[in-house]
Amino acid sequence: MLYIGVDLGTSAVKLLMMDASGDIKKVVSREYPLFFPQPGWSEQHPEDWFTQAMDGLKELTAECDKSQVAGISFGGQMHGLVALDADDQVIRPAILWNDGRTGEETEFLNTVIGKDKLSAYTANIAFAGFTAPKILWMRKHEPENFAKIVKIMLPKDYLAYRLSGIFCTDVSDASGMLLMDVKHRCWSKKMLDICGITGEMLPKLYESYEVVGTLKKEIAEELGFSENVKIIAGAGDNAAAAVGTGTVGEGKCNISLGTSGTIFISSGHFGVDEYNALHSFAHADGHYHLMGCMLSAASCNKWWNEEILKTKDYSAEQTGITKLGENHVYFLPYLMGERSPHNNPDARAMFIGMSMDTKKEEMTQAVLEGVAFGLRDSLEVARSLGISPERTKICGGGAKSSLWRQIIANVMNLKVDVLENEEGPALGGAMLAAVGCGEYPDVETAAAKIVKVVDTVTPEPELTRKYEERYQYFRKIYPTVKELF
Repeated sequence: MLYIGVDLGTSAVKLLMMDASGDIKKVVSREYPLFFPQPGWSEQHPEDWFTQAMDGLKELTAECDKSQVAGISFGGQMHGLVALDADDQVIRPAILWNDGRTGEETEFLNTVIGKDKLSAYTANIAFAGFTAPKILWMRKHEPENFAKIVKIMLPKDYLAYRLSGIFCTDVSDASGMLLMDVKHRCWSKKMLDICGITGEMLPKLYESYEVVGTLKKEIAEELGFSENVKIIAGAGDNAAAAVGTGTVGEGKCNISLGTSGTIFISSGHFGVDEYNALHSFAHADGHYHLMGCMLSAASCNKWWNEEILKTKDYSAEQTGITKLGENHVYFLPYLMGERSPHNNPDARAMFIGMSMDTKKEEMTQAVLEGVAFGLRDSLEVARSLGISPERTKICGGGAKSSLWRQIIANVMNLKVDVLENEEGPALGGAMLAAVGCGEYPDVETAAAKIVKVVDTVTPEPELTRKYEERYQYFRKIYPTVKELF
C-alpha cells in the first residue's frame, strides 16, 4: 500500500509518497504566494493551498498504481486563522503564524485576562502568532467579517475539509490556538467565551493518527483514487516533523533549523514550566511535548549571507571558520522579535563585541552560534523541569551544515543524530497515514521501523567547556539591552 504525507508550509506545499516499509517513493512540491498587505501582516489565500495541493497530488501519483493509495495525512503551518461562512466560503485571507498585528490582543490576554488564568485554561500564555489573538483582532477590526463566521479552522485542516468534507482538527495543531485545554485534550469553554465564539464554530478534535473520513466522491474521481482512501487527521508541522524524525516516546529530543527554529522534547506526561517560557502541547503520538520556538533560525543565516554578504554560497562563507568556542563577537538572533523564552515581539537582532580586527568569518560564526545559544535558552528551561536529554535528532535546511551541527552539539552538550531521510513534516504525515490505516499499531512502532540514524556528532569536552563560558556571556546580553527595544 502507499501512504501520502502533505506538508502545508508557509511558502510551498510538499507532498511525499512512501510504501508500507517506509521507503520514500517520490516527493514533489508546489509554491504559492505570501502577501504582506501592511507592515507586519502576513496572509495567504487558502484556495491557493488547495489548488497547489491537488496539482501536486496528481504529479505525485502520476506513475504509480493509484489503487494502492490507502491514506493521506498532513503536517501544516500552525496557528493560522481560516474562517468560513455559512456557504463554506473563505471570509478573508488566512492570517498566518508569523503575522504580527495582534500586539494589543496578546497584551490584553496576558495582562487583563492574566497569564495564570490562560495557563490554567490552556497550559500556555498568549503569543502574537497564536490563533485566539487573531480571532479577537478580527472581532474588533472586522466586525462584519467576524459576524459571518460559521467555521474556524487551521491551515492544514482546510485541506482535510476540502478533500473529505469533514470539519476536523488534531490535538497537536489545536494546542497552538490558545483555545484548547491541552491537559484534557478538549476545547476550553473559558477561552471560547473570552473570544466570543461557540463550540459549534470549532472542528471536532482527533488524535493525529485517527481516521477522520474518506475522500469525497468528486475529489477521488479527479485524482483517480478510490473513494475508500482514508483521510487521517495529521499534526502541526513541528509535531509532524517530530514523528518524521522519530522524536516520539519519553524524553526524545529534536532540533529543527528551519526558517524558525525549534527544540522539541516529547514526554509521556503533561507538564508546564513555571514561566510558560516553553509551549506545552499535545503530541502526535498520543502523549505530550514541550517546545521552544525561535522565530528566526536558518533565516538568520539566509539574511546574513544573501542580504548582507550578497551570496548564496553559504558553505563557502563557513570554510574560514576554524576557532570554535573562541569567538568574541556575539549575535542576538531576534530578526523578527522572539517567542521562546522571551515572548517579546519587539526584540531585535544585534551584533556585539566587534573591534577593528573583526573579520566577516567571525560575524558569520556569531550568527550560527547566536542561533545555537538561543535554542540553548529553551533547553535550559526544560532542564529546570528535570528533563535532561542526552542526545537530539536534527532536521531543517540549516542541519545540512556540518559546521552548524558541530556548534549545536557543543553549545548544547548533546549528541546530535543525523538522519538518513530528512523530509520533515511530509514524512511524518505519511507515517501518520500508515498508522491510521493499520500498517503499524502505533506511532512509536512506525518511527522505530522507518527512521534511521546515519551519523552522530559527539560533543568534545574542551570545546563544550569553552562554549559554556560563551553561553553564560550570551545569556546576559538580552536582559541588558531589552529596554532599548
